[in-house]
Amino acid sequence: MCGSVPALFAAGKLPAVLALSAVPLAHLRLLDIAVIVIYFAMVLWIGFYLKGQSNTSEEFFMAGREMTAWIAGLSFVSANLGSLELMGWAGSAYQYGILATHWYWIGAIPAMIFLGLVMMPFYYVSKTHSVPGYLDLRYGRAASSVAAVSFAVEMILMSGVNMFAMAVVMKVVLGWDMTFSIFVSSIAVALYVGLGGLRSAIFNEVLQFVLIWGGALLVPILGLVQAGGIGGLKRQIMHNMQSMTGVHGDSYFHLWRDTGSFAANPMGVHWTGIVMGLGFVISFGYWTTDFLVVQRVLAARNLRAARMAPIIASFFKMATPFIVILPGLLGLVLLQNQDGSRRQLVGEDVVAACAQNSAGAVANVGACQAAMAKTSLTAEGQQKVLAGGLDSELHSYNQALPLMMVRYLGPGLLGLGITALIAGFMSGMAGNVSAFSTVWTYDIYKPLINKRGSDAHYVLVGRLSILVGVAVSIGAAYLVMHAQGIMDYVQALFSIFIAPLLAVILFGMFWTRATKLAGFLGMLLGIVFSAGLFLWVKINPAALASVALSPDAKPMAENVFRALWAFLFSSLIIIVVSMLTKPRPVAELNGLVYGATTLPSEEPVAWYQSEWTWAIVVGVLFCALNLLCW
Repeated sequence: MCGSVPALFAAGKLPAVLALSAVPLAHLRLLDIAVIVIYFAMVLWIGFYLKGQSNTSEEFFMAGREMTAWIAGLSFVSANLGSLELMGWAGSAYQYGILATHWYWIGAIPAMIFLGLVMMPFYYVSKTHSVPGYLDLRYGRAASSVAAVSFAVEMILMSGVNMFAMAVVMKVVLGWDMTFSIFVSSIAVALYVGLGGLRSAIFNEVLQFVLIWGGALLVPILGLVQAGGIGGLKRQIMHNMQSMTGVHGDSYFHLWRDTGSFAANPMGVHWTGIVMGLGFVISFGYWTTDFLVVQRVLAARNLRAARMAPIIASFFKMATPFIVILPGLLGLVLLQNQDGSRRQLVGEDVVAACAQNSAGAVANVGACQAAMAKTSLTAEGQQKVLAGGLDSELHSYNQALPLMMVRYLGPGLLGLGITALIAGFMSGMAGNVSAFSTVWTYDIYKPLINKRGSDAHYVLVGRLSILVGVAVSIGAAYLVMHAQGIMDYVQALFSIFIAPLLAVILFGMFWTRATKLAGFLGMLLGIVFSAGLFLWVKINPAALASVALSPDAKPMAENVFRALWAFLFSSLIIIVVSMLTKPRPVAELNGLVYGATTLPSEEPVAWYQSEWTWAIVVGVLFCALNLLCW
């Protein structure tokens, strides 16, 4: 049956948009197809089932604020564990080695603990629907509007990343046309989030969390068996990387040891950038201010559940590299071409430059040669690409995980694995569009366009905004094709939008002297400054050495340092403007600033139920893992 589909396309019996754009690397059996169909059916059924429980704005946008700590915690980490995480960081591990794990440990755990123990009381007690909603209470409408618009733009672009990632999976595994894959998955997400709102997104995220772990777990296990365990994998990577890039392969297995020098590690990053740019600015900026994840915790049924949710999620976050980072490392030694030679993955920009025409030949030889010259492809590999044919097809870093799944998962299991990636895509995109819908409705439409609408009217606007957001995201998906890897693109977005927001939030929450004008200018000028640094490097690549402090720096290193400079610039603006303008009376800051707020008292619980106890356990595990992989 599957074999008859290409014949239908060739005969012109199906629309051209459905045409296969590449030869599939796998053929799904009936069991695989059944698993995927059942998943889509369950997703849509949940949306229709919960539609009757999402009629008011509180139910639609905040899930009625009745989620338990475990449900909110699993949704919290699942909203982050989308397809861009699964594919993007597997690809980044292929590029940079175990250094990619920093984004799961120092780039997440301290900030998640800080959110649960310190920041959630302000978000939860104020009953705000969004992070821009908190800024409105603290700084006023001007700062809130800038944050809301920037967040809406960021969510649209991030949603496009998830669309692109899913299209890559369908192209690699099934040979589906990219456009067709984007539209099918987008329609499914728009339906179930539009029907059930945040409640539907949360319940699907919990389902998707289970599927992601169940579907992706076999790849690192089977890969490690073939590679001869961690020791065998390490030996092979050391040999391959030394001969291919000149970078000592041992550096692919150390988190901190080789970060004292930009040139000594594959990412071209210094430990100061990892600690300050990633561990502080990007990490705290994302986990404590990005409404995509904060919204899930705000849906908890009480303050204790809201504080426990990020701590519960942190345990799963620490374990995630096993199913994300390991497949990327294994791909460095186990992926093969059809002739048995080792397959070398390249950046998405190189794949685009070396695209083949309908005859199987490279469409633009000059552009392809120039792009390949910047990679570690061998001369023999470059000749194969220019010669054309199936075995010459280039695959990008983003395709590392689906290529590994095709290699190791058999009938039924491949369907489960593909379903896991679909689940990751659905999770990430649903989180983006539901957060976009809430911010658009409450922080842009309601205060700036229609202040007197009924509750039912705002729910309708929220549902319509989901459709608009999905439609615009489709266009944003194609922007990712111009980046080397998914996560390089994502981290660039974070450095532009999140770094200034973190400065505004922290000064607003911990400094009573911060003024309305300071918050507005710190947010606006910080975004402009960070975007300016990004464009400077794009226009003049030599500027990378100035932004990232070394000519040996790579794009990911540029992102972490750009975030640090943007945060410091915004902080300077806030401090200077605040000292020159009049602050609000301290009495008006109750519930908004530490030192001016009386926090609600909580009933005492046993030590083993306390969020502080489990935060200490998480902290000990975090330190142990970093020392183990030093």
